[in-house]
Amino acid sequence: MKKIMFLLSAMLLFTGISAFSQKYKTFADTAKLNKEYIEVSNDIVTLTSKLTVAQNDLQRYQNKADEAVAVAQKAAVKSSDQASKSIDGDVGDAKKARRRAKSAVREAKDANHASNNLKDQEKKTANLKSQLLKKQQRLQELEKMRTGIQNIAQ
Repeated sequence: MKKIMFLLSAMLLFTGISAFSQKYKTFADTAKLNKEYIEVSNDIVTLTSKLTVAQNDLQRYQNKADEAVAVAQKAAVKSSDQASKSIDGDVGDAKKARRRAKSAVREAKDANHASNNLKDQEKKTANLKSQLLKKQQRLQELEKMRTGIQNIAQ
């Protein structure tokens, strides 16, 4: 019963919010509406340019991550080959194997770092898309309010 009452009150709250969500209702509010409209439009332009840059950077990060993985794989193969040689070799071969192993570890860390950078860039791009979508929705709401005010004025 408590759950039903809670859900019912929540539904009433949300429908009430939507009824009062129109901030600009009269002709006197037109100046404020136009000001917010311009601000939101400018925000959309800014976000669009940031998104374009982020998407271009995303491709660059993808290329770097792919390249780092390929280099790490090559280093791992070389390290493995050198380790195989050092089994039947002398102390010099063992030292080379150790250096190659350290190099392979460094390359693997670089690949992991590049992968993390790629993930961060993907999150940034997704965040910008989300912000842009919200601003576009707000612009549509303002357009509806503008149309409503124009209909009242006529």
